[in-house]
Amino acid sequence: MGLDMYAYAVEKGDAIGALKIKEDCKPSQIHYWRKHHDLHGWMHNLFLLKGGDGDFNCQVLQLDNDDLDSLQEALTADVLPHTTGFFFGENPPDAETLDDDMDFIEKSRQAIKDGKIVYYDSWW
Repeated sequence: MGLDMYAYAVEKGDAIGALKIKEDCKPSQIHYWRKHHDLHGWMHNLFLLKGGDGDFNCQVLQLDNDDLDSLQEALTADVLPHTTGFFFGENPPDAETLDDDMDFIEKSRQAIKDGKIVYYDSWW
């Protein structure tokens, strides 16, 4: 058990606003993380800023280029919020984590450029 985190790309018609994806859509997984708790905390904060509320477990969050720019800035400055949770683990970020996160950003930008909607989802 633990924090599993995903990024998906879907066709534009499969998104209903910034916080909902149609149940019958066929998303393409573009990234996966395991127990990257601080990134999850950053996503949770963005979820709240975009109008989400309640438990941030199994909740989707649409990401746009501005969000990816903000995330890249936070990663580069090493200012992701320290986030804890019972199932989140204690894996400190390192150079490999940063490279992996930047790879996610690059794949997400390409998916958006290709006309897709990118969203984050997690389960713990």
